[in-house]
This record gives sequence, C-alpha cells and structure tokens, in this order.
Amino acid sequence: MALIKSISGIRGTIGGAPGEGLSPLDIVKFTAAYATFIRRSTTKTSNVIVVGRDARLSGQMVSDIVVATLCGMGFDVVNIGLASTPTTEIAVTAENACGGIIITASHNPKQWNALKLLNEKGEFLNDAQGKEVLAIAAADSYTFAEIDALGHEAVNTTYNRKHIEQVLALKLVDREAIAKANFTVAVDAVNSVGGVVIPQLLRALGVKNVIELNCEATGKFAHTPEPIPENLTQISDLMRQGVADVGFVVDPDVDRLAIVMENGEMFVEEYTLVAVADYILSHTPGSTVSNLSSSRALRDVTQRHGCSYSAAAVGEVNVVTKMKETGAVIGGEGNGGVIYPEAHYGRDALVGVALFLTLLAKSGKKVTELKATYPPYAIAKNKIELTPEINVDAILAEVKKLYANETITDIDGVKIDFADSWVHLRKSNTEPIIRIYSEASTMEAADELAEQIKAVINRLTGK
Repeated sequence: MALIKSISGIRGTIGGAPGEGLSPLDIVKFTAAYATFIRRSTTKTSNVIVVGRDARLSGQMVSDIVVATLCGMGFDVVNIGLASTPTTEIAVTAENACGGIIITASHNPKQWNALKLLNEKGEFLNDAQGKEVLAIAAADSYTFAEIDALGHEAVNTTYNRKHIEQVLALKLVDREAIAKANFTVAVDAVNSVGGVVIPQLLRALGVKNVIELNCEATGKFAHTPEPIPENLTQISDLMRQGVADVGFVVDPDVDRLAIVMENGEMFVEEYTLVAVADYILSHTPGSTVSNLSSSRALRDVTQRHGCSYSAAAVGEVNVVTKMKETGAVIGGEGNGGVIYPEAHYGRDALVGVALFLTLLAKSGKKVTELKATYPPYAIAKNKIELTPEINVDAILAEVKKLYANETITDIDGVKIDFADSWVHLRKSNTEPIIRIYSEASTMEAADELAEQIKAVINRLTGK
C-alpha cells in the first residue's frame, strides 16, 4: 500500500490501513483540510466546490466520500460526474466556484486513486498552498459544520458538452478544414472518461470515420494506462493495417495526448506539444514554455518562428506560472500535455486533438511527413526505485559537483546541459522514484547518457 502526500494532491492505493493507502478515513481527512484551506483563502462568495472524476473502479466510492465531506464542511457541491481533468477545471470557473477536486490518479494503474486540488481559477494549487493543505491535515485542524450550515449537492452532467463547445469555438480550430480532409481517426481511451468525450469531439469536428478502441468508460483499463509506446501495442497494430490517418491516445483523465502515425509508429508524446506550438506560432507569434524534462524541439521550433522559449520546473502549476510571467501563447509538458491560454490554463487533450487535426488538415501532409519537419531528438525516460536509506538530495548535490563544468539548472532536481544532449534527474512527486530523463540526437545516445548517470548514482549509493 502507498500514500503519497504532495503539493499536487493526495495519491494512494485503495485499501489497507489508514495512513498506509488512500483509505476512506484519509479521503475525509484531506478533503476536510482542503475545504478548510479554501474557506480561509477564497475571494469568492459562491460557497461552491466542483467535483469531477475519471472512470476508474474506485471513483464512485471516493467521489461519494469527497462530496459528503465537503457538504459536512458547509460547502455546496456541483458534482459533474464522469469528467476529464480539463473539463473539471473549466467547470470551476463556469460555476464561479471557490475551487474543485478532481478524483483521478492520472496514468497510474487501477489500484490507485487521488485527489487533485484546484483553486478558484480552476488551476492547481501552488507549492505554498499545497503545503498549507498538508499542514492542516497533519494537525487535524478542521471543524465540521453545524446542522443548519450543512452544504448540498447538485448534479450537473452537461460539462462534457460545454467543454467540447468551448474547443469548437477556438479561433484556430478549423472544423471546415478538418471535415474536408475526410480523416479516419482511431482512438484509444483506456476505458475511462476519454471514451466519452474524445469520440464526441471528433464527430463534432466533422470527422465521420472514428475507430473506437477501449472507449467504454468501465474503469477496467485494457492496458497499463500511461500512454507510452510499450502500452500502446493494440492501436499501433491497428494503425499498421493502414485503416486510419492518425491515432489518438489519452490517459484516464484526458490531460495527456499521445499520437500514433499512420504507419503505426509513435509520433512521440514530446512532439504533441511541438506540433501544436508550431501551428499556434505560425498564426500568433509569442513566447513558449515547457518544463525542464521536455524536448529541446520546442525551443528550436520557437526560435524558428523568431520567438523566445523559457523552461519551468516540472509540474503543471510551475509551467502555468512561467507562462503567465512570460505571456506565453502556448506551453505545456513533454508528456503530451498542451496548455493553450486561449482555452484555459490547464493541460487539455481535447484542445490538443482539435489543434493537431487542424494543423494536419491544413498541411496536406501525412502524420509521418509532418513529423519529419521537426528537429530530430530522442528522449529516454528511465527511473530508479527509491528505498528509505537513499538520500536523494545528497545524491543530486554530488551529481551537480561531478558535472560542475557543464551548464547546470537546479530549480527542480538537477539538469545537466551538454552541447548536443541533456539529462535531468529529479525526485518524482507522484511515485517513490528518481526520474532520469535524457535527450540526444538518437535513442542510443540518450540511453547511453542515462546509463552513465545510473552508474554514477549506483556508485554513490554503494550498489
């Protein structure tokens, strides 16, 4: 069993003793702490908190507890039911709410669930806010409402449609061009909420031919839900048969978008943002942002358009903060997360699908041909499992010393930039691991760089 408490939310496995997993008691505790934080900090007078969830098996149980706890804390709840993370973010602002809770463990396997916590802008809590929620929970510093002050639940299941309508209304989404292209599109939604919204979006965009894989929102994930190549053999095999022009894959809460090319090969998650940014910058020049673990390709494409690029610490809230600081017109993360401020400040696979299809339609190219127009980089994503005796901060400090002659960025772990490659080491906020991301001109070179760093870490830990 595992329970991970971080600024990005509370994530754990279902079952087990309180404090050892995401038990009902833990759900009550952290929901009450969040409600207390919202009560102290919100500028809204609506007294409303929005709750949405993905389709995982524990979702209904967790949702019932969250809703009841919020009502017990004196808040009114707008329960939007099965909804993506970006849909829930949009609902917070549409309802003029004080905040929102998204019940999803993103790409984690079925035994996991989590509470993702939003502020009144429909954006994730920042570091200080997240720490305040954790401190309230640790001190059990919350008080439930008296009988006459209890909140009430209202169910509103219209937000999936509202989200789709918002995407269709974006100026750079061209439904006419998409319909005229007569695409056949395959979709793998890993049996979660993406199976509800992505096919609906595609048909609303004018795509008549949609091949649905794992689009029943049962929560019984057909494969490991993280949208990375080793988990996507089914849609890859389908695409190799030449039956579709492009394949889209989303994670259970639909904030990440992976693309499969017409030949069955991965477009690569890193290039989802790169392609969308290329399209946006060709119409609205401006700055871009991604996190330190994302490909240099975004920087290169941004500079190709004569614009400036900035890097942020890993985490959506950090990318959003940097985007606001720089006035970025597009940004996101290399895990397929597209953040387009014209829609809202959150990773949104629906926005990514609509903008990518518009780009593809207007380019007149196949997906493989489009990919060939972008700088060729390969990223290796490795990890080292953590044990209690490993002092991560000490390891990172030693690595930093060893590579002091290179360009070092330490705003989030340690990133070492070489002339033609880079490697980034950081402790994960969601799993008990050290992530090691490395990029070079070929996957072989990226893997070799990762192995060099692993060897350094093993030497430092005595393995």
